[in-house]
Amino acid sequence: MSKRLQRVNELLKREISAVLQREFEFKDSLVTVTSVDVTQDLKEAKVFVSVLGPGMGTVMSTLREKRGMIQSRVTKRVVLKNTPVFDFRSDNGTERGIDLVQLLEEVDQIPTAPPAEEEE
Repeated sequence: MSKRLQRVNELLKREISAVLQREFEFKDSLVTVTSVDVTQDLKEAKVFVSVLGPGMGTVMSTLREKRGMIQSRVTKRVVLKNTPVFDFRSDNGTERGIDLVQLLEEVDQIPTAPPAEEEE
């Protein structure tokens, strides 16, 4: 990936996060924009969103419904030749990480066999 695309991805991630923080209030859920993946021609952008707490479906449907408003707010702050069309997708990486940590803690609690004595 080129440095320009990386910079555009990070810029869009920050601006979309700022819009979500200012314009939306999701009750009992923490919504985080984890990454943005823009196509080479800057026409489309996949926006990966992580939701901690209940209401993943509600949050995602709200974001998809309000996509135009979010996009217009970002367009006012970010000047690009083409402003990409946002496609909001759920990112379950955080949940998988929490599940993995819990699994590792469970494995740590399993009793182990005593060390084998070495023969001389």
